[in-house]
Amino acid sequence: MQEKKVYVDYNATTPLKDEVKAAMIEDLVIYGNASSLHASGRAARERIEAARAAAGKLLGAAAAEIIFTSGGSESNNTVFQAMRHIINFKGKDDVPASAAGRNEIITTAIEHPCVLNSSLYMKDLNYKVTFLPVDEYGKIRLDELKKALNEKTLLVSIMTANNEIGTVQDIKEIASLVKAAGAYMHTDAVQAVGKIPVNAADLGVDYLTMSAHKIYGPKGVGALYVRKGAPLFPLIHGGHQEDGLRAGTYNNTGILGFGKAAELAIRDLAEYGRRTSALRTRLREGFLEKIPNIKINGHPVDTLPNTLNVSFPGAEGEAILLSMDIVGIEASTGSACASGSLDPSHVLMALGVGPELAHGSIRFSLGWNTTAEDIEYILDQVPPIIHRLRAMSSL
Repeated sequence: MQEKKVYVDYNATTPLKDEVKAAMIEDLVIYGNASSLHASGRAARERIEAARAAAGKLLGAAAAEIIFTSGGSESNNTVFQAMRHIINFKGKDDVPASAAGRNEIITTAIEHPCVLNSSLYMKDLNYKVTFLPVDEYGKIRLDELKKALNEKTLLVSIMTANNEIGTVQDIKEIASLVKAAGAYMHTDAVQAVGKIPVNAADLGVDYLTMSAHKIYGPKGVGALYVRKGAPLFPLIHGGHQEDGLRAGTYNNTGILGFGKAAELAIRDLAEYGRRTSALRTRLREGFLEKIPNIKINGHPVDTLPNTLNVSFPGAEGEAILLSMDIVGIEASTGSACASGSLDPSHVLMALGVGPELAHGSIRFSLGWNTTAEDIEYILDQVPPIIHRLRAMSSL
């Protein structure tokens, strides 16, 4: 069995930091229901509110603007559910007058599956949905956004940073155009938060999504930033939790772990960027030096510091992954939420990469535990794997 293990799939999920794990273990004795009024319930609620404040601080937001959810997919679906409510119940007292007559959605062709499929569902319900194209680097074309915006636009949803290629969008500029058109602005910032500075107020967005397990916190917990005054309606109906906007018993331990992870992300953000960016640069230069005829996907400058997506023409992605796994290198071919699909990456296809290159693309996403030695090991092991697979390929 291969003893060496190099994990470079941090965009799929991150391990719990030791401090997060310790905080969660400590919280296990705080068993009270945070909705109860007795001492045990109040103790649990105090910790939840402290975590809410930490999550808000990470986004430069007020604690009251943070709603806890089960993760990024629920947060994104909640926003789309709110838009359906506005469209379907126009004229009701709880629907903003400013949204009257608006019923169109704008998003991009490279969104995470939960936004992409929510948009497609809206389209199936006969709402107009526009999927903006992107350029060869994964940037949306602002002229296309300007053309798409009109008096019917209700919501624009554009991710801050792409999970597969790392390209970072100009969300502040995008949001200014959206707000000028009178529409609501949502950004899925799951891959950006904790990796680059993200300030919701400065960006000018109405809704922003984040997830704990992308910032070294637990799985199954996330948050939705909702700007004060922005409309929201529950996806999950039930009790009074989260001011009636998200029913269900509080996930005390998960939320506390999220809060601790947010505190650490605030403290370590600058160092994270310096560290992973240097390692990514070495990996990129090493691949270009050692393997002929490869393509680096994504924007050369406006990119996450930890993400490198590489196409290896003449080698198939699944074969590359399996071969790397044998020598202990764990990466991915794209979004973890799309694993199991034999279709080429919708992100790379939107960039115009083409099905052959898209099928031969690997995402290396680095993290806190990645070392210089890990990068050299990858650069030692991957070139012969690509050479062998190309020799065997009929492509």
